Amino acid sequence: MSDVQANLHAAFARVIDAALDALEAAGTLPAGLPRGAVTCEPPRDPAHGDLATNAAMVLAKPAGTNPRALAAALVAELEKEPRVTSAEIAGPGFINLRLTDGAWLDELRLIAVAGAGYGRSTLGGGKVVNVEYVSANPTGPMHMGHCRGAVVGDALASLLEVAGHKVIKEYYVNDAGGQVDVLARSAHVRYREALGEAVGEIPEGLYPGDYLVPVGKALAEEFGDRYAAAPESEWLAPFRQKAVAAMLVMIKDDLALLGIHHDLFSSEAELQAAGKPEAAEAWLRAHDLVYDGHLEAPKGKTPEDWEPVELPLFRSTKFGDDQDRPIKKSDGTWTYFGADLAYHFQKAEKADALVDIWGADHAGTVKRIKAAVAALTGAEGKPIPFEVKLVQMVQLLRDGQPVKMSKRAGTFVTLADVVREVGKDVVRFTMLTRKPDAQMDFDFARVVEASKDNPVFYVQYCHARISSTLRKGAAEGFAPSAADLAGLGPEELALVKLAAQFPRLVEAAAVAREPHRVAFFLYDLAAAFHSYWNLGNDRPEKRFIVAQDAALTAARLFLAAQIGQVVRNGLAILGVEAAEEL
Repeated sequence: MSDVQANLHAAFARVIDAALDALEAAGTLPAGLPRGAVTCEPPRDPAHGDLATNAAMVLAKPAGTNPRALAAALVAELEKEPRVTSAEIAGPGFINLRLTDGAWLDELRLIAVAGAGYGRSTLGGGKVVNVEYVSANPTGPMHMGHCRGAVVGDALASLLEVAGHKVIKEYYVNDAGGQVDVLARSAHVRYREALGEAVGEIPEGLYPGDYLVPVGKALAEEFGDRYAAAPESEWLAPFRQKAVAAMLVMIKDDLALLGIHHDLFSSEAELQAAGKPEAAEAWLRAHDLVYDGHLEAPKGKTPEDWEPVELPLFRSTKFGDDQDRPIKKSDGTWTYFGADLAYHFQKAEKADALVDIWGADHAGTVKRIKAAVAALTGAEGKPIPFEVKLVQMVQLLRDGQPVKMSKRAGTFVTLADVVREVGKDVVRFTMLTRKPDAQMDFDFARVVEASKDNPVFYVQYCHARISSTLRKGAAEGFAPSAADLAGLGPEELALVKLAAQFPRLVEAAAVAREPHRVAFFLYDLAAAFHSYWNLGNDRPEKRFIVAQDAALTAARLFLAAQIGQVVRNGLAILGVEAAEEL
């Protein structure tokens, strides 16, 4: 990719690289020093320049020289670059660069040429990342407790794809535990009800939600009264299978309302039937990572009926856990950890990296599953990269009061209800307006409020304003044009400089596995755009459309169109459609 096509930050990273090559050729810098820690990024204070590099700071020590002396040699090389107007040494050896206006105007043109592709990267190199998210128990419809993790996972998958990865979006169906037996029994009550039996109150311990009424009717239509009075042993398995299938249809429909579509639904029951946990255990035993031993007595007062039981234990202490963990229960069935371990082993067979999105209530199990994945995939000394991102619960507020939820009591707020009330885009963007590990309130009134304090509105209003301005310009005979951008001054260029950070923001967010960074960036870009727009309220010459100056109007409309393009590209990563009008 040539520098004309490469975004400006990537292009200047190569300019710095070339300057270092020149210093090596001149003998000023020893050849072959690792440059992985060298950065090229905007300085924290824009007053210091357009770009800054730490190259001299990073390389001076291994080169056996003084950082400022190395910086002086590097500045002499960088000043040869025609797009650099000044290169200055700051502090102990940082270098601040100022670029020509032309360099930024070229970047503005690049946004137009790249269009929807601006911000796309080859960083991922086509490596496969498996992102597992939602994975809610298949015992009912999606509720708002599932929503945040669903959006974070889906936006992360999109972000990784834009950054050059191949992505597998996976949902792990927990259909082998006791909760699906409870589901089957709950469905059996609704089945008897559908046959005309007066079942009264749903028994304690079963799922009482009305969402199982249609499941009961479907079972009655299929089986008639065959299982009405039959013993549980006859109907539990078929009812479990039918009820789980019905729940998955409901879950997929609910997720589709949010624009979420997984590539793969992996069944825990099928995993166990295929002998995957046994295979994982055999592998771990062969590598002396599972042994038969006894768990430590519970901390505090030991219960009178506690007896040490020999269990197969995974050596998770070898990987930083505080104790070795059982992979089977005393009755011979798999622990959740044992089954989960096998599931991650299966995922790792088809991916180069794994990411799990979990609720924060699972924080206590992160260390052991990371230890297991490190063990299972690190036989050759290089375990597969694996990260668990924890997502805090969302508190729903209506009229400032918490909305109470209880799945067991059947009083939860469904995801479908919320999406229908406020819209998919509002829900998705709102879920990304805070870091996932921070608590979040979802206030039904605030998320649709037309104010600066509502990030969803603020960003969408930016795009709608741009669209409206372009329509108004067209109606008055003006079209965006890059033919003469010389009229764009410092205030306009400040917008370009911020928009130009989008490609490196995408890469940094992908590396950190943090899609909320895109939402934060869009808010900052919208704020900058609105600030510029407001200049025109008091200074008519600063408006986008200046009727008496066609060239300036064409240039500013071109600028507005490209800011709109960057906003659209960012919203697309988040799975949000850009508003044309509000």
